[in-house]
Amino acid sequence: MAPSTPYLAIDLERMQANIARVADAATARGVALRPHAKTHKCIEIGRMQLAAGAAGLSVATVGEAEVFAAAGLDDLFIAYPLRVDADRAARLSAMVARGAAISVGADSVDGVARLARAGLAGRVAIRVEVDAGHHRSGCDPADAGDVAAAAATAGFDVEGVFAFPGHAYAPDAREVAALEEAEALTAAAASMWAVGLPPGVVSGGSTPSYDAALGIPSPVTELRPGVSALGDAQQWELGVLAADRIALTCHATVVSARPGRIVVDAGSKALGADRAPWASGFGRLLDHPDARIVQLSEHHAVVELDDAPPLGARVRVVPNHVCSAVNLADDLHAFHAPEDVEPAARWRVAARGRNS
Repeated sequence: MAPSTPYLAIDLERMQANIARVADAATARGVALRPHAKTHKCIEIGRMQLAAGAAGLSVATVGEAEVFAAAGLDDLFIAYPLRVDADRAARLSAMVARGAAISVGADSVDGVARLARAGLAGRVAIRVEVDAGHHRSGCDPADAGDVAAAAATAGFDVEGVFAFPGHAYAPDAREVAALEEAEALTAAAASMWAVGLPPGVVSGGSTPSYDAALGIPSPVTELRPGVSALGDAQQWELGVLAADRIALTCHATVVSARPGRIVVDAGSKALGADRAPWASGFGRLLDHPDARIVQLSEHHAVVELDDAPPLGARVRVVPNHVCSAVNLADDLHAFHAPEDVEPAARWRVAARGRNS
């Protein structure tokens, strides 16, 4: 029996091909891969990525790390400047005590000092985040050595430096973002060398900048794409992933129809509400490339298209941002072929809601 709509569906063949393509590209360049598991939050997919050659996983929160570590996927990097409280410090220490290898980000001397006061020196490793042009978190690349030296003095193992080129998420920005990331990481690595701390890891990457980063001179030793395994409408519209590589869709039913317009039973509570300023709508229909979602309610989406499916038809909606859509679902339904009615497997979104 088919699941009731709306539900998130995985095309197994496409996802496995996406995982293999990214892994093969990294291997060919001699770069390690540490995919970002915040995209799928799913133990089964994480295992597939590790089986394909990933060195470990990146996560966004301590809670996500706990879920993956408990399942034995315990070589983990929490990829942002972690500012711990007593609760997070105790949870990190508990994971390490059970054998997990945990690295965390830091982008200031003050942040390092707080980690040290929490008793985490000698337990977690530190990677220094630098700003590569996204202007979110990260210190100036020239200051990476100062942060690294403070961490080493406090007793931390300093693994290296990392950056997130988030400004690649814009039309025609991928190559520029990759170049700016390479420049920032080169300067950051030099700053670490200058204080006598050779960076063992120089980590970067995002799904839109991944191919560009592999095609230019760069000091990166590790890349951390997330969305590449599943795809979404943002990557489709940016030209990163063609429609035939989109592996996750939200199956929805046409509940209302009139000429040129349909309404489906998947709204913001199934698809997420993300819409970049350059996006053409609130999502796409995989089998109707010219369709656009022009209005999004909590449980419904209004779609404009010329050749409208009839009432009761099922459509495959591509969310704008797969990470947000997955975090709204309890399960992912995995199918061997799009025409299959019954899923081959149902996977729990194990790290759903683990936001702290």
